[in-house]
Amino acid sequence: MNKIKKNDIVYVLTGRDAGKTGKVFRVYAKKGSALVEGINYVKKHARKTKQDQQGGIVQKESPIHTSSLSPFCKTCSKPARIGINVLADGTRTRFCKRCKEVI
Repeated sequence: MNKIKKNDIVYVLTGRDAGKTGKVFRVYAKKGSALVEGINYVKKHARKTKQDQQGGIVQKESPIHTSSLSPFCKTCSKPARIGINVLADGTRTRFCKRCKEVI
């Protein structure tokens, strides 16, 4: 089970953006990567088209591998290790192993 999901706040562990936090807005489960807001920017050359009247160099986010990400606990203000509780009705909840707070 992947511990990083859409709309999670994550902390970047490695790479040029190490130490930054951002919100996940897309997860690629088969590739094992995620698109994080404001992290791993790349510059892409865009051609002038009818839809995009202005060409040039566009800056956009690129997927980053999930092993380089860690969920961020708001109560601890640190990257968290995630545990999973299965309740009696079968639903799963994720919690921070440090402070036992539900994420």
